Amino acid sequence: MAYIEFKEICKSYDGKNQVLKSINLDVEKGELVTLLGPSGCGKSTLLRSLAGLEQISSGRIILDGEDITDVPVQKRGIGMVFQQYSLFQNMNVEDNIAFGLKIAKMDKKLIQEKVKNAIEMVDLVGKEKSYPSQLSGGQQQRVAIARAIVMEPKVLLLDEPLSAIDAKLRRELQEKIKRVQKELKITTIFVTHDQDEAMIMSDKIHLMNNGVVEQSGNPVQLYTHPVSKFAAEFIGHYNILDKDKLKTLLPSKDFNNNFYAIRPETIHIQTEPIEDKNMYVFEAIVDNYISRGNVLRYTLRHEDVLFKSEVLFRSYTLFDEGQKVYVGIEPHNILEIRD
Repeated sequence: MAYIEFKEICKSYDGKNQVLKSINLDVEKGELVTLLGPSGCGKSTLLRSLAGLEQISSGRIILDGEDITDVPVQKRGIGMVFQQYSLFQNMNVEDNIAFGLKIAKMDKKLIQEKVKNAIEMVDLVGKEKSYPSQLSGGQQQRVAIARAIVMEPKVLLLDEPLSAIDAKLRRELQEKIKRVQKELKITTIFVTHDQDEAMIMSDKIHLMNNGVVEQSGNPVQLYTHPVSKFAAEFIGHYNILDKDKLKTLLPSKDFNNNFYAIRPETIHIQTEPIEDKNMYVFEAIVDNYISRGNVLRYTLRHEDVLFKSEVLFRSYTLFDEGQKVYVGIEPHNILEIRD
C-alpha cells in the first residue's frame, strides 16, 4: 500500500468548471514527488486538497492507511510551504521557526534543540536573530522551509516555493531542499511549472494537463519516452511531426502512427555524407540557429518541413544559414506518441 493515495479525486466549482477529473495517484513513503504542469492544470488544487485547504467534490485521500478526506487541516500532520514566505515580520528567524512548537506547548529546551537543528539544516547559522526584512528572498524561503520541517510533519508540501526567486538562488535552493529531504527521509510533494526544476528535484514526476495526470514516471522515463504531444512539447522540446511530414523527410520508410516525436539532440548533422547504415539519412538546409551557451540549436529545413537539432558547441559544429547539411537519425529515436 502506498503512503499517500489519491483515489478518484474530482473537484469542480458550481458543478461546472471541473478542475480535477478522477485523479488516481500514489506516493511512496520517503519519495520526493513533483506535480508538474502549466498554470491552471490542477496541480496546486490537488496539493491543497491533501493539506485540507481545498474541499474535494468526490473521491478519497488516504495517508499512511488512514482516510483523511474529512479530517481537519490542523489534524492531518502536514507541513506546507507556499510561494509567498508568510513569515511573521515582528519575529526573528528563531521565533518564526519555533512558532508551531510553542503553539504545541512543547518543552522549552526541546524547542531550542529542534530550532537549532533546523537552522543548521537550512544553512542559516548566524541569522538566528535577524528579522525577515533583513533577509534575502532565498533566506526567507529557507526560514519557511525550516518552520515546516521542525514540526516533523508526515508529509511536506511545497507549492511553487522557488518561483519568485532569481535563477542562481533557485538552483542553490533546489539542491538544499533535495539534501534536506533526503536527510530527513520526509515524504515530499513539490509543485512547479518548471520542467527543468522537476527533472532536478524529483524521484517521480506526475505531469498534469487540464485536470488529469497526463503521464507519470521518473525524470528519465518522462524525458526519453513521452506518451503524448503535450508531454513531448512540455518536457523535452521535441520535434513533433505528423506522419505526412515524417514521410517527406524519409519517403522510403513506412509510418502508420498519426504523430511522432524526435528529440533535437538525437538528430545528427554534418557537412559530409553520413555512411552509418544504422541511421536514416537525408539532406537539409540550415534555416537559422541560436546559441544557448554550450549548445547550438539549429532549425533545419527539408522541403516544407522545419525541425530542430541541438549540438554541443564545437568549431566543427558551426554551420551557416543556407548551408546544406546531412542529417542522420537512428530509428529508435523516432517515437510514436498520441495526439
